[in-house]
Amino acid sequence: MSTVARRKPATYEDLLQVPEHLVAEILDGELFASPRPSFPHARAASGVGGLLFEKFDRPAGGGEGPGGWWILVEPELHLGDDVLVPDLAGWRRARLPVFPTDAWVDLAPDWVCEVASPSTEAIDRGRKLRIYAREGVSHLWLLNPKLRTLEVYKRSDDKWIVLETFLGNEAVRAEPFDEVELDMARWWPPEAPESV
Repeated sequence: MSTVARRKPATYEDLLQVPEHLVAEILDGELFASPRPSFPHARAASGVGGLLFEKFDRPAGGGEGPGGWWILVEPELHLGDDVLVPDLAGWRRARLPVFPTDAWVDLAPDWVCEVASPSTEAIDRGRKLRIYAREGVSHLWLLNPKLRTLEVYKRSDDKWIVLETFLGNEAVRAEPFDEVELDMARWWPPEAPESV
């Protein structure tokens, strides 16, 4: 008779032991440590976050844009036993009226954006999408700076439905931020000059 040793699920203490230059997450009881994002990845996340912050991160009806959201870069989410760090996340202020002051939040966001990297894309498209659906995230964006694409998803029951895929440098209206046109050209790193 053989016995299989079961690995203990990762704990938050395990996560805290990961060096600060890595992004640490606990997914399905496993500890994942990823390198910090590349410059194209960071540019895409910064571009999206900046545009959304400008138009949506304020009380509803105030300023230049619809408002009504909290938009955060790399928030730490404690969702059940999972600890996730999406590239961007947003909460409607109606659901999260008081801005959290802790290092993490346990209320699932209304919207999440993950930026594809070779080291994390399989996890983003697999485990993380499943966890976000399970926890009730309503909208999800997947950005790929290399392909210059935006995939827009909406949750229906516990499944993700692809609403639209945008390519290149389009000006887009994408749920849940479709009240404002967003210029995708501002998200991507500059293209390398052609050699002569």
